[in-house]
Amino acid sequence: MKKVLLVFLVFLLTFGGAVLAKDEILIGLSVANLQLERWQKDRDIFVDTAEKLGAKVIVQSANNDDLLQVSQVENMMNQGADVLVIIAHDGYIMGSVVEEAHANGIPVIAYDRLLMECDLDYYITFDPIRIGEIQAQYLVDKKPEGNYFLLGGSPTDMNAHFVREGQMKVLQPYIDSGAIKIVGDQWAKDWSTQEAMKIVENALTATQNQIDAIVASNDSTAGGAVEALKEQGLAGKVLVSGQDADLVACQRIVEGTQTVTVYKPIRDIATMAAIMAVSAAKDIHIVTNGTINNEYKEVPTFFLEPIPVDKTNIVETVIKDGFQKLEDVYKNVPKSQWPKVD
Repeated sequence: MKKVLLVFLVFLLTFGGAVLAKDEILIGLSVANLQLERWQKDRDIFVDTAEKLGAKVIVQSANNDDLLQVSQVENMMNQGADVLVIIAHDGYIMGSVVEEAHANGIPVIAYDRLLMECDLDYYITFDPIRIGEIQAQYLVDKKPEGNYFLLGGSPTDMNAHFVREGQMKVLQPYIDSGAIKIVGDQWAKDWSTQEAMKIVENALTATQNQIDAIVASNDSTAGGAVEALKEQGLAGKVLVSGQDADLVACQRIVEGTQTVTVYKPIRDIATMAAIMAVSAAKDIHIVTNGTINNEYKEVPTFFLEPIPVDKTNIVETVIKDGFQKLEDVYKNVPKSQWPKVD
């Protein structure tokens, strides 16, 4: 992955520099919601990379308001954006802006959330189906039988559905054999921690606390699950998955209340997305490594590989990459128990 990024950077800086200096590229970055730590990191790295390539970036957050996000994207077009990069709240609703963008000669890149039913130019993501497989496989390796609760992400986010598809690819044989029983299956609107907590509280009541594993689709929903488990004295006793390697999730992992997260090196996706945006704006061919169907076409897609992270490899992955700091991750753990880092 780093070799691919380097090749793109060298190409753009060598051959694109003169053009960029004469005609600054304007990128519109539309973010569904900047409240989650994850998206703040994406934004910062994306903007930094784009600016190093000579581009200017307009960033707007819609606070999970679909109509506002559409309006913001239209405003970016009116401001003269050369390319749009969209992190959609609702992939179907935001897909409607692609036709308008193309009518104005503006290419569109979907960033980690697929735009549906539209002639999308490019998509960049960590393979969401693979993420779901990693989550479920980790849990069944630890607990190949018992009561499982499925805690999905936002129902309007296609990634949440792809993640579930991956989870079920792993879980279905265990369900069919009777080894695993699904005791509940719900989705948390907007990946909300508070909603996830309420869902799991109700699930624990309904099952009389008889849940062995919670397949939480990301770290914010995992956080809600862990809070509900704490109320019943079950935190650390019930397996909980996650995704994003958020700081609080990493803290939960080293403290023993969350079992695993899926680390998606944000520097890789944000850097690559910025390079793709500059390339698309200058009509430079973008090499992708796959496609994904958005119910309109097979969209050229750049897939990145996610990494499972638990107590045993958190230092060698999340911390070594500089994504989280050792002192922050282990802040609630006695210093005598901190790992030694070279």
